[in-house]
Amino acid sequence: MTRAAAALLSALHPDQAAKIRWPFDSDERFNWHFVPRERQGLSLKAMNPAQRDAAIDLLRAGLSARGYSKAETIRSLEIVLHALEGTARRDPDQYYFTIFGEPGSDRWGWRYEGHHISQNWTIVNGTAAATTPAFFGANPAEVLQQVPNGPAKGTRALAAEEDLARDLLASLTEAQRRDAILSEEAPGDIITGNSRKAAIQENRGLAAQGMTPEQQTLLMALIEEHASSQPGALAEGRLARVRRDGLGGIRFAWMGSTRRGPGQGHYYRIQGASFLIEYDNVQTNANHQHVVWRDFDGDFGADVLALHHAGDPGHAGSRNH
Repeated sequence: MTRAAAALLSALHPDQAAKIRWPFDSDERFNWHFVPRERQGLSLKAMNPAQRDAAIDLLRAGLSARGYSKAETIRSLEIVLHALEGTARRDPDQYYFTIFGEPGSDRWGWRYEGHHISQNWTIVNGTAAATTPAFFGANPAEVLQQVPNGPAKGTRALAAEEDLARDLLASLTEAQRRDAILSEEAPGDIITGNSRKAAIQENRGLAAQGMTPEQQTLLMALIEEHASSQPGALAEGRLARVRRDGLGGIRFAWMGSTRRGPGQGHYYRIQGASFLIEYDNVQTNANHQHVVWRDFDGDFGADVLALHHAGDPGHAGSRNH
């Protein structure tokens, strides 16, 4: 990521570099969202082909092949929305890169963001200290009609995130479902929204320790799917923290309809001691997904940076993000 970020910066003109560069301690680093809106940074639309190639190289460095494929499929859905709505805000080139601090310094970060994507990385002392908040969404969740130059009919950018959860839900006994299903109504969106710090949700749902070994395997497969958007070592780092906390502290909760089909809005979350995964599909006649991974103490590298600052007198009195 350091090499790719430096290569991207070197490919930019001064006015472009001024847009993409922000101080590491800037409040903008925490100003993340997943709706179509004006953003800070440099968009793909504002880049020439060589610069776009350099930007894509950085994105490939930050995501696994699987994560990159999801990101590109999500971006292509803007073509579908533009065809359906005819509005200029639906544009697959309005995705922005923002670099915070100096790549290769002891602390820096970057963000890739646009409609239904907000992926954030924080690098401390040469290590990716945080890869959250990590948000993907898809509208439509399933492409129901072919549009010119758009993704194929039937495309599902985030299929496994839904299907694996449904497999787990279908495996539950009636007694387990009484613990897992919290409500017949699903919330209208992920509950944590674009909050700068994720709040621990109520400790409800089916505890993993109350699942059979086969169900625990399904739960871990679902967690691994969410983690797999990151490159192997970073994904394994996420999963190592999950395993460190132990399955006993993880709960799976479902809200909304348990049936598939138009209008069957549904939501689930997986919550452990240190992390929260939320999935929501309610909007646009339940064909509109929002998915996020949050670390309670580690979003934006907060926990690692706290230790970093505590051990460096030069940071005394600085904002402790």
